[in-house]
Amino acid sequence: MSEKTPKASRSAPAPRLPRGEVSTATWRDLAVVSVLSALGIWGLAPAFSDNGYLLAGLGGLLVGTAAGYLSHLFRLNAFFTGLSAIVLYFMLGSALAMPGYALFAVLPTLTTLRGLALGAVFGWTDLVTLSAPAGAPEYITVLPYAAAWLVGLVTTVLVLRWLPRHDRSPARLSVLLIGPTALYLLGILYGTSTPFLAGLRGISFAVLALLWLGWRRGGVTNASLQERRGLNRTKLLGSAIVAVAAILVAAVAGSILIPPPESRFVLREEVVPPFDPQDYPSPLSGFRKYTKDLGETDLFSVTGLAASDRVRLAVMDSYDGRLWDVSGAEDQTDGSGSFRLVGDELPAPALLESSGARSVSVSVSGYSGVWLPIVGYPETISLPTEPTDTSQDLRYNAETATTVITSGVDTGYEYSFTTEVQDAFSDQALSNVPVARVELPLVERVPDVVAAKAAEFAGAATTPIDQLRALEQALKINGFLSHGLASDSVPSRAGHGADRIEELFTRNQMIGDEEQFAAAFALMARSLGHPARVVMGFAPKDVKEGETVTVTGDDVTAWVEVPFQGVGWVAFSPTPDEKEIPQDQNPKPKTEPQPQVRQPPRAEKQDDDLLTEVDINDSEEDEKNEDAFALPLWVWILGGALGASLLLYLVPLLVIAAIKRRRMRLRRTAATADARAAGAWDELLDRYAEVGYVLPEIGTRRMFAADLGSQVETEAAQANGTAERADRPGGLATLTRLAHGTDEAVFSGRNLPEKRIDELWQTSVESSTGAASAVGWWRRQLSRFRVHTGRTMTDRLTAPGRGTRSGHKGQRKKTAE
Repeated sequence: MSEKTPKASRSAPAPRLPRGEVSTATWRDLAVVSVLSALGIWGLAPAFSDNGYLLAGLGGLLVGTAAGYLSHLFRLNAFFTGLSAIVLYFMLGSALAMPGYALFAVLPTLTTLRGLALGAVFGWTDLVTLSAPAGAPEYITVLPYAAAWLVGLVTTVLVLRWLPRHDRSPARLSVLLIGPTALYLLGILYGTSTPFLAGLRGISFAVLALLWLGWRRGGVTNASLQERRGLNRTKLLGSAIVAVAAILVAAVAGSILIPPPESRFVLREEVVPPFDPQDYPSPLSGFRKYTKDLGETDLFSVTGLAASDRVRLAVMDSYDGRLWDVSGAEDQTDGSGSFRLVGDELPAPALLESSGARSVSVSVSGYSGVWLPIVGYPETISLPTEPTDTSQDLRYNAETATTVITSGVDTGYEYSFTTEVQDAFSDQALSNVPVARVELPLVERVPDVVAAKAAEFAGAATTPIDQLRALEQALKINGFLSHGLASDSVPSRAGHGADRIEELFTRNQMIGDEEQFAAAFALMARSLGHPARVVMGFAPKDVKEGETVTVTGDDVTAWVEVPFQGVGWVAFSPTPDEKEIPQDQNPKPKTEPQPQVRQPPRAEKQDDDLLTEVDINDSEEDEKNEDAFALPLWVWILGGALGASLLLYLVPLLVIAAIKRRRMRLRRTAATADARAAGAWDELLDRYAEVGYVLPEIGTRRMFAADLGSQVETEAAQANGTAERADRPGGLATLTRLAHGTDEAVFSGRNLPEKRIDELWQTSVESSTGAASAVGWWRRQLSRFRVHTGRTMTDRLTAPGRGTRSGHKGQRKKTAE
């Protein structure tokens, strides 16, 4: 019988070390994988406002690595490995990810523990809706900490506990690169459209990974010293070629391979911000509430105003024939609907000319709502953290300088910010300046009289500033101010729908308030081709610099802004000053005498009933009530994901279990007693291999028993920390007895009784169970998905018939001879 020669290129598993010890090669593996992970974490730089993310990411990598090493040192199973890793995550995360909220910058607090939990769950979605660079909420740096912690934990467990038990094939070594590659992709997806050191990081990652794979694969186990030196020279030459080729590719073809920023895929460009202004009524629709109900009410007080400052509340650039509104998030324009989650530092607008910044603080008293009163274009903002932290509710639109607190503000809410105010330019300075190209939503269902009046008022003006000033002056001179109160001499109907705007221009006198005049001016400017938007806010009176100003409902106002190229948004105030409104001079028709008829009593009407409220669309209310008891979409997604995962786990498990049962049944019901006895031995070898034990290439059953028994006892000793007895199930003694019994049945030439065959099968099953209990929980789970066969593909193609493992059929023939 010819013996098989071991393959020269096969690299055997690393020798088993005493408990807790790690080989030098394994430490090198861990170092390389950690450096690759650090390159991936580095790619998150554009998404964060400071280097705190780097401390959190590298710290999380160290914490995960430490947890994986403790798992190896104490031979913890999967449950206790995960438990210890979670404990370390919360114990050390406060100092690494949230030092500003930790006690003495080190010790955990309720805030840091809450942030570490929320950041790991919600940080993934929050970061893609943040305007880069992100600085808030306070738990935002928990994202790189949690991601690196998970990668460090899993990779360290694989390096220390999984790889040493197997040969170093390229496929197994590549498994260790999954975690660092995931971190690298995380930096790309959560970054910005501008790549961050793409060439340097990409080339460094690829070269280091390729060189490590080439050197770590191993060498020839039975080669001479001279052959090994030749192999090392070949490896060194190959490594140099790889490094030089990578540098050449980066230098010559880098500009071709790196896509332009506009075609770069990042998640923040694809995800719709969670705040949708369409979920709230138009702020301008409630304009009369301030003048009618809150005229004498103190809304809020402001410190840091200048005499010409206005307090901005909301910006509306969409008109549908009913009202001016804030455009929705789905409108892909430069408009007012693109609100994003921001931190303490707010992004700068595209159009702004300012001479400097100043500090402003606001204290809310009678005002309530989601729109936050703001002055100018804020750069930084500080929100209250007590009694509740509202920083994670902050949404900001840089182009319109409007701010939203999704949870709403109420009495006692205080905040401060630093801001820049648009500089004022004279008409002469703007005489040759065109309007800026800004894409705004189209206005719809505009009365025809608007364009006619715009052409009439603009007259012979040709430049944008002259046309806009002509419109403004025409409204201010010919219009009359009336808030529609009972005290007004002439009533003024509320609203700014198409019928109200048409009424403004077709009556003998143009009568309205800031709401109607600003809405009409913006529509006329749009008809002339100028991008205009309506702004609602407050204009406090008698402002003295350095003093606190109290804003009331009477201070409410509205104005219009138009962008000029290289200048910014210039404000226009078309509302006329208060003056006496002349009585309507239209002759009244004469009435003819009619016979007296007793009339029914007439219901008394108050003067304020002349006002008509704006029609607010609340048709969605019924839909919301109908869906009140419907399951949220995230519940269906979570259930589907869990169900799909469960199917992916159970279906292969059941199929493989059925295959193993059929294999065992065929062996137990073989035609002859010696085949049934040999089947018990073959079943044992298959189960040992499925658990992860290495089967010898060749040998007798007694040699197999000695080798496998030694492996089982070593595994059990490493798991328990003490020497194992040889007679344990699956150990040397039981395997030797099974080998003797099988040889007796196969080579004795007589049929053993069925009772003896059943004892062999019972010993086989007990030995397989004992061998499985000696290894870790993870290997036992993997064995459920493995189906081992003792016959190689060569044996299947060349063997004349079905035989037993390891040349048993040939041994039987030789014995018979």
